[in-house]
Formats: sequence, C-alpha cells, structure tokens
Amino acid sequence: MSRALAEELLASCRRAGLTLATGESVTGGLIAGALTDVPGSSSVLRGGVVAYTVDVKKKLLGVSPDTLRTYTVVSEEVAQEMAEGAWSHLVADLGISTTGVAGPGGADGAPEGRVCFAVSGPVYTNTQTVDFGPLGRAQVRARAVDHALQMALDAVRRLQP
Repeated sequence: MSRALAEELLASCRRAGLTLATGESVTGGLIAGALTDVPGSSSVLRGGVVAYTVDVKKKLLGVSPDTLRTYTVVSEEVAQEMAEGAWSHLVADLGISTTGVAGPGGADGAPEGRVCFAVSGPVYTNTQTVDFGPLGRAQVRARAVDHALQMALDAVRRLQP
C-alpha cells in the first residue's frame, strides 16, 4: 500500500506546488524511503531527519525540552514539534512526523504499538495518535508509514486551491 500512497501523495504535491520533509522516529526513515522509491520524488521531497533519540529530536528538529518533560516523547505534542522542525529546517511546505513504540513491549508509559503522528506547515497542523497494538515491530512500522502518508495526502487535498 505504501507505494500507491507515496505515488498519489507525490502527484498531489506536484499539482499543488507543495514540498515535503520528514522528521521520523519510530519509522526510522521508512516514510522518506517510501517516497524516494518513486522516481522523480526529488521534485517534492526536500529531505528527512531520522530523530531516533531525544537529543536529536531537540538538536535537529527543535523539540522543546519542556514539551518532552510535560508530554513525554510519545505524544502528539512532540510529533507536532518534530513536524514543525522538519518543514522549517528543511525549507518545505509540509512536515510529516512519527514518534512511538514499535515494540517489543511499551516504553515511556506508552503501550507497544502506539504511534503519534503530525503533518504540519505554516498554515496547517493535524496530529493523531493510533494504537496499532502489539503487532510486532515490522507491522507497527509498516502501518505507521501508510497512516502518515495518508495523513499527508489528506492535508495536501485540503490545501489545494
């Protein structure tokens, strides 16, 4: 499913004249990978940051230590700041981010399979949390990629004139 969603997202971005950037934690670059699997993606994808550790989230994506303390790393608030950091630092129109727990087991008070998402730009922000459940790392991450691509596609459709 990721390939079809990636192709549709990229085509929609081209039509709307929008660019993308990613700030990924739990998906570890798989969203950017799904996009770059499509020939010509460089006309839309500006780049991505795999921010797997808290330090990288803070240093490269600008996630606030206060946000991390208040909401924990697996939160929509952190996902939003990651997406904002992605679009602002990589000079894109929209940022896509994921943070969560693929498993095995939970972490930071979040159950296995919980992923927080954000799609953000200067005039648009949407955050969501999905509990995929204990499906195993590969399945949680694959479903998270599809969900993030769909969220971004929905955003682009809303932003088109």
